[in-house]
Amino acid sequence: MILLTPELRATLRANAAAHRAAQREGRREPDPQPVVKFFNPCGAATWLATELDEDGDTLFGLADLGFGCPELGYFSLSELENLRLPFGLKIERDMDFVPAFRLSIWARLARRKGSISQVELQMYRAFLRLASNRIPPASDG
Repeated sequence: MILLTPELRATLRANAAAHRAAQREGRREPDPQPVVKFFNPCGAATWLATELDEDGDTLFGLADLGFGCPELGYFSLSELENLRLPFGLKIERDMDFVPAFRLSIWARLARRKGSISQVELQMYRAFLRLASNRIPPASDG
């Protein structure tokens, strides 16, 4: 599986450029939604990436290695791509990931709960509740 499509790569690079521009101009740094989620199919490790540096390898986002302390930071795309897991498996991209919330919210809740996966279902349920409240009821007419 290709971990980053050209479209994902472009979005991650645009977020990194916006972050650098905000720093240069003394503006508030952006708080984007995660663009992509990577996971270990036979373990607890999960990564949510929001940015890709100019080197094409250094990602920024929320990393959860399964030890109960998710943290914001940098991680290497090539290291994720080259990681060999049991049974011939590799790190995968969650093809169904929907980034419903900004990275700061993911980080705050994941730190509180101890993992990204523990809050993911909770966040999607909240998102669906919010969305259903915005949909007008069907008319009987």
